Amino acid sequence: MDRLTALPHAYKLARRDARSTRTVVQLPNGAGFGGDVVAICAGPCSVESREQIEATAQAVARRGANVLRGGAFKPRTSPYAFQGMGRDALKLLRDAADRFGMAVVTEVLDPRDVELVAKYADMLQIGARNMQNFSLLREVGEAGKPVLLKRGLSATIEEWLMAAEYLLVAGNNEIVLCERGVRSFDNATRNLLDIAAVPLLKSLSHLPVIVDPSHGTGVAKLVAPMALAAVAAGADGLLIEVHPDPPTAASDGPQSLTFEQFDALMGQVDTVARALGRRVPAAVAA
Repeated sequence: MDRLTALPHAYKLARRDARSTRTVVQLPNGAGFGGDVVAICAGPCSVESREQIEATAQAVARRGANVLRGGAFKPRTSPYAFQGMGRDALKLLRDAADRFGMAVVTEVLDPRDVELVAKYADMLQIGARNMQNFSLLREVGEAGKPVLLKRGLSATIEEWLMAAEYLLVAGNNEIVLCERGVRSFDNATRNLLDIAAVPLLKSLSHLPVIVDPSHGTGVAKLVAPMALAAVAAGADGLLIEVHPDPPTAASDGPQSLTFEQFDALMGQVDTVARALGRRVPAAVAA
């Protein structure tokens, strides 16, 4: 028995043989996770202003991003750090996404905010810090919206899949797993990005898997090579932080790409994807 088949399978609904085909999650604008097109979710860590989010949405849509990411409610280690613009940010995200034909994914932190966030977002994100917030998982599972479930800071693969199981048990079958790195003894990068998790999850579960190389490395110059590695490993999408002026970003500036860097990355991603019989989304005329 090899190491993969020796893993326990306490997750009954997320396991690979629970479905005859792999899950494909579709958003209202046509963005898909799990098909031949590599989904591209891009945008700032935090929504800071109308000008910032609209400029970013236009820039990333023009290069093929079909899902706009941006934080409205931000879980920060320090209570004094920028916590997000809340409801106002949700409205700005929705307006910018609609203007450029994109879907919206944003994080929900509190079960009490699920209804509010679901009003504006096409996909609800469960962040790394909340992967095992079981009350939140249940509430989001019942919200009727696709879910982006990030791996916890120190979560094992089984713990991650068991978190997905909570969503599945609640009746939500539209779940996308997002590898975003785990904590390591080495602080040279923000996290240790586990690219091996992509093919491993594909063998264990029917759920689509994407990768966040921005949080996974915390270093802008490492985002591109790790994004390419993720696509080569079979990732169904990427979650990339992009900002008009990273040095002035309210959060996560050091790992955010400029518009020019994102433009260059998309050309490289398309090359790798096509080598594997896949492609990136078509650019939006913006």
